[in-house]
Amino acid sequence: MNNLSHTSRKFNRFELKYLLTLQQAERLKTGLRAYVVPDEHSDDNGRYTLSSLYYDSPDLRCYRENVDGVKFRRKLRIRRYETGEAFTDETPVFLEVKQRFDRVTQKRRTILPYSEALRLCNDREIPDHEPDDRAVIEEIYVFLWQYNLRPTSIVRYERQAFTGTEYDSGLRVTFDTSLSFRAHRPHLHEQSSGLPMLPADLVVMEIKVNERIPYWLTEMIAAHNLQLVGLSKYCRSIEAAQNMPSMRWRNLVAECSQDVLSSSLSTFSALERRMGIRREQKVEVSRGGS
Repeated sequence: MNNLSHTSRKFNRFELKYLLTLQQAERLKTGLRAYVVPDEHSDDNGRYTLSSLYYDSPDLRCYRENVDGVKFRRKLRIRRYETGEAFTDETPVFLEVKQRFDRVTQKRRTILPYSEALRLCNDREIPDHEPDDRAVIEEIYVFLWQYNLRPTSIVRYERQAFTGTEYDSGLRVTFDTSLSFRAHRPHLHEQSSGLPMLPADLVVMEIKVNERIPYWLTEMIAAHNLQLVGLSKYCRSIEAAQNMPSMRWRNLVAECSQDVLSSSLSTFSALERRMGIRREQKVEVSRGGS
């Protein structure tokens, strides 16, 4: 995902999700390629890997609002698009508020260096930002204090993305595989492997449109007898963690950004040790709030 500075910061759309087998997905892609093209921000086949660090309240309010079907709900995440380059504290990441209002999905996001995103989300300190990003930065700041949000779960998967041509502008079709999660030590920069969220032969397909699904695509969905599913990757990660005897849910730990970046598995701390650098300990983030 290159040229992040040119990526849309705000949009509304409808999202539809389907659960397919690998065989179903490949058959569907064969028909799709006559109407769509690979995502221009990915490789030639539209593939890339991404990981998202989700924040939630100590009582998992964002999770519960989703499960309960609350019509107006939000969630906060730091999203990383993996490029193969070394991930450092200066690597740009997306800081996103994803909001659901009835059937419409709304997303507001900004791009910050990883360390600055952590400083905002973990330390409650507003970083330097572009004037156009002021509204979303302030919204995130209030959201963090309102729910006492803290790091909860990391979801990682491989995505193959296609976009519509000029005749179907706004259309986006994605296929997600190898979905995994990590709830213990949810540090986005650490490369420890996650645990599977779904069977390896299943694919999550998402259709995203600004207004309506093209007629040819509704015909294709019907021909393949696909059924809509209500599936939240974040919620699946929480449920998977809760269902593992060795990972019964516990009180979420609130770590300051320096603690995260200097974690024992961090590439940053390894570099600092080699250079003889020692960080000063910061005051722990307040755990107060509703």
